[in-house]
Amino acid sequence: MRLNQYIAHSGICSRREADVIIKDGRVSVNGKVIDAPGYQVLDNDQVTVDKKKIKPEKYVYILLNKPKDYITTTSDEKDRKTVVDIILPKLNEIPGIGKPRIYPVGRLDRNTTGLLLLTNDGDLTQQLTHPKYNIEKIYAAELSAPISIEDMEMLAEGIELEDGFIKVDDIAYSDPRDKSKVGVAIHSGRNRIVRRLFEHIGNQVRYLDRIVFAGLTKKNLPRGSWRFLTEEEVLRLKNLNNPNKKFIPPSKTFKKNRDDGKIYRFR
Repeated sequence: MRLNQYIAHSGICSRREADVIIKDGRVSVNGKVIDAPGYQVLDNDQVTVDKKKIKPEKYVYILLNKPKDYITTTSDEKDRKTVVDIILPKLNEIPGIGKPRIYPVGRLDRNTTGLLLLTNDGDLTQQLTHPKYNIEKIYAAELSAPISIEDMEMLAEGIELEDGFIKVDDIAYSDPRDKSKVGVAIHSGRNRIVRRLFEHIGNQVRYLDRIVFAGLTKKNLPRGSWRFLTEEEVLRLKNLNNPNKKFIPPSKTFKKNRDDGKIYRFR
């Protein structure tokens, strides 16, 4: 692990601040002062900052089925409920975990429910949130009014919003009997992007639920519940953009909203 990453992951400071600490000569590895942020720290190395031994936290990867009315932050100045409040009490009771500084990967607005990944792995967070990596999300949405085929085709072809051109990857009715319920697949992680897309065509989102994120689904994960990712899931996330690894995403299916268990497919 790079020395600056090692320090940042120990909870001392950010990686950028670690660069400064290292260049100031305050960091030693096995008793020798190291002034190179990219120095590779090995498993058995002893690292000290200002002569105090440090050690990185264990990486933690948690998948949450976010309920409504929770803020996607680690804390809130208005003392509103945060997604971390759901997880930390039970997480801190697990032996060997310690008290990791987990944070959400991306955001879901307060009224949006569904899949949210939380971790303390900064590299994976960067990979899953940076626009160039094109991580797919799938949402189930209930609109204030029925949406026409023409409007769905318009969203698939793309529209111009105030922050630039955007289009959905796929969109279809989730229930053929109710034209106000649709499934939307999209790569963009812009703020409130799904809601803004429908507002642009004169429709409002009454209910929005993220049901797929980077290939992860809500299977066996009730609203408000969370679980650790498996080793296989973590490896798959880390290899999403590795050209030497073959990744086969799940079929484009999604549950009808309100978790009634029925499965509908994109057209």
